Amino acid sequence: MTALRKSELHASMSDPVLDTMNFLNEVTLRYPDAVSFAPGRPYDGFFETDEVIAHLRRYLDHLSDQGATPAQVRTAVYQYGPTAGQIREIIADSLRRDEGIDVPAESIVVTVGAQEAMMLVVRALIRDPRDVLLVSSPCYVGITGVARLLDVTLSAVPETADGVCPAHLAAAIRAERAAGRRPRAFYLVPDHANPSGSTLSRTARAELLELAAREQILILEDTPYRLVSPGEPVPTLKALDRNRSVVHLGSYSKTLFPGARVGFAVADQPVASDDGRDGLLADELSKIKSMVTVNTSSLSQAVVAGALLASGGRVSELNAKAAGHYGEAMRRVLDRLAERLPEGRRAELGVRWNEPSGGFFLGLTVGFEADDAALTRSAEDFGVIWTPMRYFHPDDGGRRALRLSVSYLSPEEIDEGITRLVAFIEAETDRKL
Repeated sequence: MTALRKSELHASMSDPVLDTMNFLNEVTLRYPDAVSFAPGRPYDGFFETDEVIAHLRRYLDHLSDQGATPAQVRTAVYQYGPTAGQIREIIADSLRRDEGIDVPAESIVVTVGAQEAMMLVVRALIRDPRDVLLVSSPCYVGITGVARLLDVTLSAVPETADGVCPAHLAAAIRAERAAGRRPRAFYLVPDHANPSGSTLSRTARAELLELAAREQILILEDTPYRLVSPGEPVPTLKALDRNRSVVHLGSYSKTLFPGARVGFAVADQPVASDDGRDGLLADELSKIKSMVTVNTSSLSQAVVAGALLASGGRVSELNAKAAGHYGEAMRRVLDRLAERLPEGRRAELGVRWNEPSGGFFLGLTVGFEADDAALTRSAEDFGVIWTPMRYFHPDDGGRRALRLSVSYLSPEEIDEGITRLVAFIEAETDRKL
């Protein structure tokens, strides 16, 4: 057979968005001694191998206590499970206790990470080429990738320092409708956003919900960093939602461990059918999932359920130590930046950064083009890796900014990494003069 031509494959295969993670992985592997502020991964020091076995055992005991026979317990971990998930009741209980989100278990779909949840929701909502998905900009590259794979049109709503502005979203909705398109949903990370680190105020959340109800669009709320951040979080949009305007996307990758690959969607929106068999959006997502991944790993669900049962459904308590660690890591990065780059020197170099109160990420603006070539020079000549912020801008912005992740490094690595980063910034700025 002759070689396949890339030009004959789906157009997304040639989209730079799909190359971003591969490029970062390649740089990281090529320079193993570099300090990397790139991966948004949980800190390895919180993982204990034996806990996986304990969580699994706890869930199996829970099934027995609930009256399951040995054969039913065996089936629960060895066989295909319900497409919508077999631990929905446990997740629903946890959401009530931890987040004040009170929804029936039937409105939850257990997914292969939040990434699959995004894919299912976008596929269900976007019907034809006129439909548009609005996203905050910068935004998580995963939602951009989903849009590319599904041939969905994105419309970027620029963030401010305090997160997305409801007035900006309203203007974007008007502009899309004036152009003959139909805005269907708006995706954002309202708490300690990836990549910017911004958090939306309670007032802005209320305004956003009022806007969504008035304009009849859905909000896709992605919340991976809330419960691994210090302090009392602002209520989720879903907890404040009184009009079923919010589809809540959750993940246990940051709060438990990424290897489980378990997430979920809360989709309690009613769906009317011409044949009178009305249901929930969750039912439609489950139909799509049945043709994508069939079901989420029963073993992974069992381990996650065991962890939730162990904490009485309070993931926040389970993550109290981790939240403190990540808060200290963020503070250390910010302190070291301020020490190495005093205010006067910052002004000379054209450098500034924000100061998130939690989460894994912050944004740093520089006075030069922060592209792949600059990243390669940074890794090769200075031994420090970061992520170009342009990866996260569907509107072609962020060319002079970079994302720093604080989650994966030890205090000593943070100190050394910031020293190397500042040396790189100074050299790169001089190089451009």
